[in-house]
Amino acid sequence: MTAPAVVATTDLVAVAWLRTVPGVPAQQVATTLPADAANWAATGFVQVAVVGGSPNPHLPVRAPVVAVSCWACAPRQSGKPPWGKASSLAEAVRAGTWGAAGRVVELPVGGLRARVLEAYVLTEPRRVPDDEAGYARYDLDLALPWTDASGVRP
Repeated sequence: MTAPAVVATTDLVAVAWLRTVPGVPAQQVATTLPADAANWAATGFVQVAVVGGSPNPHLPVRAPVVAVSCWACAPRQSGKPPWGKASSLAEAVRAGTWGAAGRVVELPVGGLRARVLEAYVLTEPRRVPDDEAGYARYDLDLALPWTDASGVRP
């Protein structure tokens, strides 16, 4: 029995693209928020999840909508959620969409690449209050059309 082929996915593309955005801590982007906040307290964290979109039925182009959650936490002694830090991450993501057309990103598996055809924000960043852990979080939705670019040099 052979192993399944490694293919590009929207999760991989979204994480790889966000890691190229100025102002977003490249090592603090993933699909799952780490349990130990001490690992990302200084920089904040950007979490992604595919929430919609549809592939083109005639061309090899994906057109997902990705939810982006920008997290920040305060030192234990503070107790005040750092809303400014979480908001700044969300604004960095929004600013990163300008001029993003055609960017080729390296995916972390199998030498794969994807070309992000464009990136644009579908919703204003919105504050998500009342987190029980005292974290600050801003959410926004991002359209991120992409296609496979494994045979293309960046």
